[in-house]
Amino acid sequence: MTVRPILYSFRRCPYAIRARLAVLVSGVECTIREVNLADKPEPLILASPKATIPVMVLGDGRVLEESLDIMLYVLGINDPENWLDDASDQALAIIATNDGAFKSHLDHYKYPDRHDDDPFVHRDGAIAILTGLDALLTQQPFLDRGHCTYVDWAVFPFIRQFAAIDPTWFAAQNLIYLNAWLDGLLASNLFAKAMVTLPVWTVGDAPTYFPQS
Repeated sequence: MTVRPILYSFRRCPYAIRARLAVLVSGVECTIREVNLADKPEPLILASPKATIPVMVLGDGRVLEESLDIMLYVLGINDPENWLDDASDQALAIIATNDGAFKSHLDHYKYPDRHDDDPFVHRDGAIAILTGLDALLTQQPFLDRGHCTYVDWAVFPFIRQFAAIDPTWFAAQNLIYLNAWLDGLLASNLFAKAMVTLPVWTVGDAPTYFPQS
């Protein structure tokens, strides 16, 4: 009997969002456990002592602690929309910049009370990165191919989070192609399914399966 992976998730976390998006498109059914980050359940901590979200516990006991590893694992099982599609060096560079410099700028801009520096310097740094993505999108509808791939969905949750900090200001920036790309992904059925609201899981609860039928 195949044992479903267990996916520990948090609805608003951009890392968890991209993991759920990949799970959805792959069709790999998981048992999903929505986590209260202020009161993480003991099974999560036992599986992954650092207990950062998302975490996937596989049926054979292996633990995937990074969202990109979860994406690649489920897409390696089934990739019906060719999200992997021989990802280019450019795609890997886009994700590396997103998870490094852009995420740092995002955190400093969104949470200025946690950082002793000017949030608007980081806002400008983030916009410089997004301007580069906007330039890519003048050449094709998606970041690395003529169709949507995992690079688009891997960076989308973070750009969404950045845009939501000050939507009026963001809309006024000259990012015409990036805004069209962002709006298209936001309006997708896939994103709507990824953002379903689930009750917080506690030990002893009946399992919740994801994707939901």
